[in-house]
Amino acid sequence: MSAALPSGPVAGGGVVVLDELAAVLSPGALVVDPAALLARSHDEAAAPAADGPGALALVRARDVADVSATLRVAHAHGVPVVPQGALSGLAGAADAVPGCLLLDLSGMDRVLRIDPVDQVAVVEPGVLVADLQAAAAAAGLFYPPDPASAARATVGGTIATNAGGMRCVKYGVTRDFVRSLQVVLADGTVIDTRAATVKAVAGYDLTGLVVGSEGTLAVVTQATLRLLPAPGPERGVSASFGSVESALAAAAQIVAGEHGPSTLELLDGVVAGAVARYAPSAGVPSDAGAWLLAVTDERGDAGPTLDAYAAAMRSAGALQVDIGSSPEALDGLLAARRAFQPAMRALRGGSLNGDVSVPRSQLGALITRLGEIAERHGVLVATGGHVGDGNLHPVVAFAPDDPAQATAARAAMHDVLLLARSLGGTVTGEHGIGVEKLEALDSELGPEVRALQRAIKSAFDPSAILNPGKKL
Repeated sequence: MSAALPSGPVAGGGVVVLDELAAVLSPGALVVDPAALLARSHDEAAAPAADGPGALALVRARDVADVSATLRVAHAHGVPVVPQGALSGLAGAADAVPGCLLLDLSGMDRVLRIDPVDQVAVVEPGVLVADLQAAAAAAGLFYPPDPASAARATVGGTIATNAGGMRCVKYGVTRDFVRSLQVVLADGTVIDTRAATVKAVAGYDLTGLVVGSEGTLAVVTQATLRLLPAPGPERGVSASFGSVESALAAAAQIVAGEHGPSTLELLDGVVAGAVARYAPSAGVPSDAGAWLLAVTDERGDAGPTLDAYAAAMRSAGALQVDIGSSPEALDGLLAARRAFQPAMRALRGGSLNGDVSVPRSQLGALITRLGEIAERHGVLVATGGHVGDGNLHPVVAFAPDDPAQATAARAAMHDVLLLARSLGGTVTGEHGIGVEKLEALDSELGPEVRALQRAIKSAFDPSAILNPGKKL
């Protein structure tokens, strides 16, 4: 066997699995070093799984053959497999489970083809979203999905979670741009989910099932993604307000107007204050009750659109309006939104990061009642996010080394999820379920839907080895 055994105890069956993997994988793909396993054991969710037996080994896949071989061996021995990308997720979907094989796909990072005629990109799952966007732009094309972690997140990870981002108000989520997938099933079989044509209605939509399945149905090894012609340069308007209600009124005017935004983002007063301290150069007033950003990527003269955004903000009572009439000027405005998550985590040292989504008509009620949850549990709860499509990111900030605060934060986030459901919304708009939101699924989806989902899982993965304990 080419790999040394882990320093901890390994069951006899584990030794057999490692021997078989070492015989069929690319040289150096099998890793059993305990430090390497620990480093790949958790994503960026604030509350990792409880300590206990860790992963059996790490497989750094080089190609589809490595993935197929790994799953054949794992399926034969009933060993769980946890597919992973960049570990930038926020729901624990890539966390290790006891005795698992961690299947790291980040090394499969080739952009195989950018096709300007068919307007598609064919990529491996480890390609970074930002690198795909750059490759598309170099060909005069555009890949719209733009999660906040685009510089770190892999395409495969965003497919696994059906990631969103700031452009969803105009373009939709990752699923809207996935044409076809090459996937490896739990027993190692390699399939394509559909033809790569624009239209394909034969059979069930397996592509749509795999997107957002968080590695529980199959492992994505190649993606054919829809591209668009390049839009115009991004330009936008930001404004501070005395209250969230005023900012929401401005957002409603902008959404209802003739100049639809490509991005429409809100920060409440707590987040605005945190951003002002964390990134003072972003220019957000520290005493703002709320902050709103509207962006357009239309071609040609954006002056009338920027004027319309600014007028809507002023009519709703904006205290300060800043116009980014060029991409360079807009970058300064976007810096405030990009600082949201790190600024909130810096307040107390730790945070739980939600991604609830409600109808736009319920945004005011959601934000008001978040304050009630914060008061009830004695924690700091703030929010911001994609106000254009009703997908906000409630954040509970807490000191991670204080068990009482951590417990209160967890209870507060539980109530946030219940609140979203009571307002006709969902517990996740883009981060996924992972392990963080499992307990909320039954009440949201109901027994009939949950039974149907479990039947689909069983059809894809009858031995239940793919990312067990997640999503379902």
